[in-house]
Amino acid sequence: MNATATSSRPTARRIEPRWRVVDIVVASVLGVASALVFFAWNQVYAPVTAPLEAVLPGSQALFYGLWLFAGVLGGLVIRKPGAALFTELVAAVVSALLGAQWGGFATIEAGLAQGLGAELIFLVFLYHRWNVVVAMLAGAAAGLAMAVNDIVGYYLASGSAFQAIYTVSGILSGAVIAGLGSWFIVRGLARTGALSRFASGRVAAR
Repeated sequence: MNATATSSRPTARRIEPRWRVVDIVVASVLGVASALVFFAWNQVYAPVTAPLEAVLPGSQALFYGLWLFAGVLGGLVIRKPGAALFTELVAAVVSALLGAQWGGFATIEAGLAQGLGAELIFLVFLYHRWNVVVAMLAGAAAGLAMAVNDIVGYYLASGSAFQAIYTVSGILSGAVIAGLGSWFIVRGLARTGALSRFASGRVAAR
């Protein structure tokens, strides 16, 4: 095998685990922007999800992915260990400061659980896989974490049927809204050049 053939092989890009200042700034901005989306959704989620809840209790969680996307989005953009957890936690803290109706501690604790769910998926893939499947798995894991957290905190006395429907709905919503949705957002941002300082921007823009 000649040297030219060897050198033409694509090499795996090593992910640098250390955070740069720009990583912290952008992850924080994403968290704050996500919190504003959370705040708007907090105002309208009850009437929007009420018909689903009336028809099939527990299925209202099919829309709850709108509370789960921050961690997935942060992980996909920053591509560093802790990015999903950090972004979701920033979003939760800002949401609590904006007056989320569940109270400050409960909002932050929920953000911590959801961020950990997404973070664990990126960890499983050793922070080297950032395709749409991984994004949807991260969203699904955030949805599972949300469902378990909510059942323990609010719905422990509910029947097993409600809990199962709520959990499945949360996982589906997380996979589609938070996972697939965040993947499309990253690709859209990459095409504008906004993520040019990140591997996510350079790869997704191709």
